[in-house]
Amino acid sequence: MPNIAYINGEFLPLEDAKISVEDRGVQFGDGVYEVVRVYGGQPFQLEAHLTRLARSATAIEVPFPLTTSEWESLIFEGIRLSRYQESKVYLQVTRGVAPREHGFSLALVPTVLVTIREMPLPDETRETQGVAVITLPDIRWGRCSIKSLNLLPNVLAKQQAMQAGAFEAIFVREGFITEGTSSNVMMVKDGTIATPALNDHLLPGVTRQTILDLAQEAGSVVEERDILQEELRNADELFLVGTTIEVLPVIQLDGHSIGNGCAGPIAKSLLARLRAVVAQKMM
Repeated sequence: MPNIAYINGEFLPLEDAKISVEDRGVQFGDGVYEVVRVYGGQPFQLEAHLTRLARSATAIEVPFPLTTSEWESLIFEGIRLSRYQESKVYLQVTRGVAPREHGFSLALVPTVLVTIREMPLPDETRETQGVAVITLPDIRWGRCSIKSLNLLPNVLAKQQAMQAGAFEAIFVREGFITEGTSSNVMMVKDGTIATPALNDHLLPGVTRQTILDLAQEAGSVVEERDILQEELRNADELFLVGTTIEVLPVIQLDGHSIGNGCAGPIAKSLLARLRAVVAQKMM
């Protein structure tokens, strides 16, 4: 049963999955989500993703509907039913179904949606040759640290990047970078790895933290700080990190080459370290 969904207690083929038109996730984007990468049938960093999902739900006052063990059982059952060894699991919790009014009842029953899709093989050309990105003003709301369903600015920015022939758009707020539309951003200058410090304007990425830990274990100097937009253009290396892209080198920013215009050694090394950790956890 590949490409499956789970809705409020039932697994079914993805194409048969339906939710109410009055679900507040549909009407208001009133919900939160996570994406978990599955390698060799094993979800990676599942505990960290579930912790962040619970934190996001609490932040918008949505009751967290399942315990950690219940989530884990559900996810592993979905992976088993899909028969995919490499997949991505999407988790979504909305406030539930109610007549369309902005205010909400605290008695609403949350809607739990899970989908399991096959994860394509990595694009080795993209990983070895790098990608182009653009920068755009960050017009999102002030609580981007919550992984909410309200992604319209991200969608429009991603589309603008695609139309410009770029892979990703990096947001800039008051002269400082925050993050990509669906990624965290890291740069290298004189051997030091820098990434924006966590605040309400960017998501505390699970892969972001994993990569920072791996970099420090390897002896790299790591800085979490404000990064000016101009710093990116003068970086020796620039790369994106995220659940589905892992570590992706950036070779061009707004039409200007980064470093020598090739994927850098630190990005390559961190990707190799990440995959070594994944392989160890699959054993």
